[in-house]
Amino acid sequence: VQLQASGGGLVQAGGSLRLSCAASGRTFSSYAAGWFRQAPGKEREFVAAISRGGGSTLYLDSVKGRFTISRDNAKNTVYLQMNSLEPEDTAVYYCAARRSIMTAQLMATPRDYDYWGQGTRFTVSS
Repeated sequence: VQLQASGGGLVQAGGSLRLSCAASGRTFSSYAAGWFRQAPGKEREFVAAISRGGGSTLYLDSVKGRFTISRDNAKNTVYLQMNSLEPEDTAVYYCAARRSIMTAQLMATPRDYDYWGQGTRFTVSS
């Protein structure tokens, strides 16, 4: 499966942004998905994950209540809605996917994923 992330840019603190990750090549409904981010000089960090059917989600503590991961399997797309953005959210955001045989499977480490998008960058200004 090929992943294409989009939606980055510049946003003010307190603002909102939605990232999209479009998948092609395979039946995306068979894949669990996640979002990671990497700030300059830091390791790649888990942000959110969603099961293949969308019924289960998992979040980094610092984004709970602000970020929402969702998916539309009919459109082969995963979304990350981000509200109340903070300068600390500035990073390159990557979407990732892995074929999953379990309906509720969620994965929170980079090594769990087989497919990665190219990353989309956004900056939150204070």
